Amino acid sequence: MPLRCAVLDDYQGVATTLADWSPLEGQVQVTAFREHLATEDELAAALADFEFVVTLRERVPFPGSLLDRLPRLKLLIASGMRNSVIDYAAAERLGITVCGTESTQAPPVELTWALLLGLARGLVTEANGLREGGPWQSTVGADLAGRRLGLLGLGRIGARMAPIGAAFGMDVLAWSRNLTAERAEAAGARLAASKEELLESADFVSVHLKLSDRTRGLLGAPELTLMKPTAYLINTSRAAIIDQDALLAALREGRIAGAGLDVFDTEPLPAGHPLRTAPRLLATPHLGYVTESNYRTYYGQAVEDIEAYLAGSPVRVLG
Repeated sequence: MPLRCAVLDDYQGVATTLADWSPLEGQVQVTAFREHLATEDELAAALADFEFVVTLRERVPFPGSLLDRLPRLKLLIASGMRNSVIDYAAAERLGITVCGTESTQAPPVELTWALLLGLARGLVTEANGLREGGPWQSTVGADLAGRRLGLLGLGRIGARMAPIGAAFGMDVLAWSRNLTAERAEAAGARLAASKEELLESADFVSVHLKLSDRTRGLLGAPELTLMKPTAYLINTSRAAIIDQDALLAALREGRIAGAGLDVFDTEPLPAGHPLRTAPRLLATPHLGYVTESNYRTYYGQAVEDIEAYLAGSPVRVLG
């Protein structure tokens, strides 16, 4: 009998067509799951007979309690080279190899600008009005040229945001705890004296920080209160960096002009979740990394990782 590989959360049904799985033919049987498996019990039941599992980003947590219930699992492959929802100690204890794939920064940068521009020009409101026979023009767009872009985080993704903001004629200000004036200048930005200065002065605030104990809840009610009522907040990084309840209150009360979100505390977002109907919100279902080139890399390198494992060669180890 061939070994078995499960591919999780293949929402678009493209996992087996955007990569060449033929090198595994006759050795590994691939099964793609298009529906999200939301609970540990569902995952344990569905994956019990699989030796290999491919998971996208951090959509599915793999705590030790779940890994203990997957007796056949030998190789867990996560897209990207960083994953905070896998219990690495448990995997090591159980003899499960955890590995990853490469990932590019361009797709989340592009989506961030799509959200920012969509908010600034009221694209959803205007497009829906046109299709539904509504008023011909109902919003007045917010300018980018001459306005301030505030970047919370200037790492691999944030640094790509800065020159694009400058190309739009924006003044780019950046802040993170360890950011220096020299690093900010090298990326095409100016260093804010403080997080508070950035929030108070920016017309668009875009979050590009890693989630950690220091950044969890970084933007709560006090921080959101500092923002201009005409300012927009965009988060394509990690949902937990922004206090969800505080953001909902700010949107409902009109204390900021709007928000663009691609990440959520619970994914997929439940049908009755208040963010689905929040005013002044442009939201997308975690599409930041979902592009053809990234998927070809993820699934193509997942095949390579399985090939290497079967051959006893090194894999792209995480953890």
